[in-house]
Amino acid sequence: MTKAQIEEQVKQGKMLPLMEEFYTIQGEGFYKGTAAYFIRVGGCDVGCHWCDVKESWDAELHPPTATERIVDSATKYSDTIVVTGGEPLTWDLTHLTAGLKSKGAKTHIETSGAYPVSGDWDWICLSPKKTKLPVDEIYPLAHELKMIVYNKSDLEFAEQQAAKVGEDCVLYLQPEWSKKDKVVPLIVDYVMNNPKWKVSLQTHKYLNIP
Repeated sequence: MTKAQIEEQVKQGKMLPLMEEFYTIQGEGFYKGTAAYFIRVGGCDVGCHWCDVKESWDAELHPPTATERIVDSATKYSDTIVVTGGEPLTWDLTHLTAGLKSKGAKTHIETSGAYPVSGDWDWICLSPKKTKLPVDEIYPLAHELKMIVYNKSDLEFAEQQAAKVGEDCVLYLQPEWSKKDKVVPLIVDYVMNNPKWKVSLQTHKYLNIP
């Protein structure tokens, strides 16, 4: 396949820049503790300074991989598939979710919401970032709002974002890992005073798994 043909396949979502894929336990949010297969797609221009997978940002570093191969690999392990990044909605995910659904999989996505939604999702975890705000269309679609707390001002940002999601959206505050010792007490106090929120911890890091 020529470079131009590969680029066209990626544009159509028939190939995706696959950074890594692995079977593990979901460590965060509503489905924490659940066995899930993760598909990490390369490419992101949101630019969070505390991102723990900055190697995902440059899509050129990650080989375009046929969507069918990704689907086949994922569905051998689990019926719960989490698509993450990077920013996965950089790409058209219609083919990916259609393939996963055809195998009976439940499709989950973790996204900043910075790009229009593509694909058919059973669960959308929206994690907005100040550097590139979500598109308006994703707020009513979100099942879970996960706000990363790096400092006290992030709580104000969290409330601004919570005002935009649907009433059934589950609201989480999650400490940024490098600041957890300082911000966990802040989050605990905030949730106790604002019980519409729940605490999310990166339990996979405590368990020392991917």
